[in-house]
Amino acid sequence: MPEKVSAAEASYFLGLDGGGTKTDCVLADAEGRVVARASAGPSNPVRTGYARAWFSLSDAADSVLKQEKIHSGHIRGICAGLGGAGRSEVARRATTFFEHGYPNARVRVTTDLEIALEAAFGSGEGIILLAGTGSAAFGRDASGRTARAGGRGPWFSDEGSAFDIGRRAAHAVTLAEERRGPETALSGRILEFHQCRNWDQLGEQITKNPDSVFPRTFSLVATLADEGDAVARGILAGAAVSLAGLVECVASELGWRDREVPVAKVGGANGRSKYFDAAIDAELRTSVPRVVSVPVEMSPAEAAVRMAVRLGNAKGNAA
Repeated sequence: MPEKVSAAEASYFLGLDGGGTKTDCVLADAEGRVVARASAGPSNPVRTGYARAWFSLSDAADSVLKQEKIHSGHIRGICAGLGGAGRSEVARRATTFFEHGYPNARVRVTTDLEIALEAAFGSGEGIILLAGTGSAAFGRDASGRTARAGGRGPWFSDEGSAFDIGRRAAHAVTLAEERRGPETALSGRILEFHQCRNWDQLGEQITKNPDSVFPRTFSLVATLADEGDAVARGILAGAAVSLAGLVECVASELGWRDREVPVAKVGGANGRSKYFDAAIDAELRTSVPRVVSVPVEMSPAEAAVRMAVRLGNAKGNAA
C-alpha cells in the first residue's frame, strides 16, 4: 500500500486525452512543467465500453506516476478530455471513477473537443477541425459562445473520419470485386494489410470490433492516394468535402460569415497523406473563403494538464 499523502502535499497534475484509438496522458509538477508522458489503449466509453475505458485510463496514468515514483495521493488536479463525454452520463461516471482513485484531486471531465480547442487557441476564439477515429468541428467566439457539428458516433455522424474512410474503402473493394465499381489497388492490399487470409476473416474482425479495422484502414487509403490510386483519392476527396462542411456549419452558427475564420486541424488523420491534407485545405477555402490556418503548438493532453493545473490551484481548493 502506498504511503498516505495529505492534500497539502499533493502537488502533481494529470492531463488525459482519450479517444477511440488511444489515450495520451501527461503528468505535470507543481510549477506546471511536464515531467512524464505515456500512452495506452482507447478510452472513449461510448465506443469501447466503460471497462476497457477505465483500464486504458488507469494504464496511462499509472505509467506516468511510476515514471515519477509517486502515487495517486500526490495528484492535486485532473482534467480528462474524453470522446463521448459530451453525454452527461459518461462525464458523470468518468468523474466518479477519477474521484475514487485520486482522493486529493479536483477532477474535471470534459470532451476531447474542448481540450483540443484549448491546445489550439487557449481561451481565445477559433474553430478546431478534428479528424481522427471520429470527426467534428468545435468553435468558440470572443464572448465564450460555442458551436459544434459532428462527433456523434460512426453510425449517423463522423463523416470524413478515419472510421468513415476505412468503411468506404471496404465498400469500394466490394464493389470492385463484384464489378459494380472501378478497379482499385485497395483490392490487392486490404486483406494483407489486416493480416487476413480471406474476406470471412476480415468480416469477423469487423463484426467483433469495427474500431479495430476501419480506422486502421485509413492509413492504407492515405498511402494509396499518395501513390495515385483513383478510388483512394475519390474516398479522401469526399471526406475532405465532409470535413470542410463541418467547419462551415460551425462558422455559420457563430455568425462568422464576413470575417476571417481561424481554424486549427487536429487529430490523427492529419499529416498522414499529402493528397488528403491538400484536399482538406482546398475544400476549406471553398466552404469558408476567409479561413486562416492556425498551427497547433501543443498536444491536447498537454492542454488538458494545463487545465488541470488551473483547476487544482483554483481559489478554494484544499491545501
